[in-house]
Amino acid sequence: MHPQTQEEIDYMRTVPYLSAVGSLNYLSTMTRPDISYAVGYLGRFSSNPGPRHWAAVKHLFRYLKGSMDYKLTYSGKDTSVIFDTYCDASHGDCLDSGRSTGGYLTVMGGGAIGWSSKLQPIVALSSTEAEYMVATEAAQEILWMRNILHQFGFPQHGASPLHINNQSAISVSKNPEHFGRMKHLDLRFFWLRDVVDEGTIAPLHIPGTEQPADALTKALALPQIRLARQRMGLVVD
Repeated sequence: MHPQTQEEIDYMRTVPYLSAVGSLNYLSTMTRPDISYAVGYLGRFSSNPGPRHWAAVKHLFRYLKGSMDYKLTYSGKDTSVIFDTYCDASHGDCLDSGRSTGGYLTVMGGGAIGWSSKLQPIVALSSTEAEYMVATEAAQEILWMRNILHQFGFPQHGASPLHINNQSAISVSKNPEHFGRMKHLDLRFFWLRDVVDEGTIAPLHIPGTEQPADALTKALALPQIRLARQRMGLVVD
């Protein structure tokens, strides 16, 4: 996908690839979680993009033009659960490094208030390991949200839900005896078990077909994109 001929190299010097990806990155960070994975993926090739990467950038702009009326929408009707967090990982999807893409999404009042999509810092040896690592990152986001809400006068009572579509990762977070295959992980990943044990976070299983964080870790078909947008609170007002 990188430039193969001198003609392609000369052509790529004439296109504003970096500025275009930078503009898309601003949107994906602030108001459009549905493009976070695509923007992050395109950003991986910033040092040496090819014509196919530029074509993908233009395709993403066309997608945005066709969905300009979608906006993050929030409702104060549901107060039973203050916020929900979802996480997912695509194991070993980076062919260059072997690393996995991890993503998490926090939803409150029916709309996304926080999200992330990025390559994990180390190579995961299994899908369970990749899911567990992103669950640890999502748990840190949860604790930050709980602290913020407490300062605003909305203390959280009970465990905050963390929706994961990998049963093995859930088992590892709840049962120390299942951690044997991941003893090589950095100590910071052991922290998740502590916050689960103390009742601050409750890992819950969600079917993969209903996982909105799926859109933060891989390219999806249009029906799945529409479902993810709805779960993110991206709707036409």
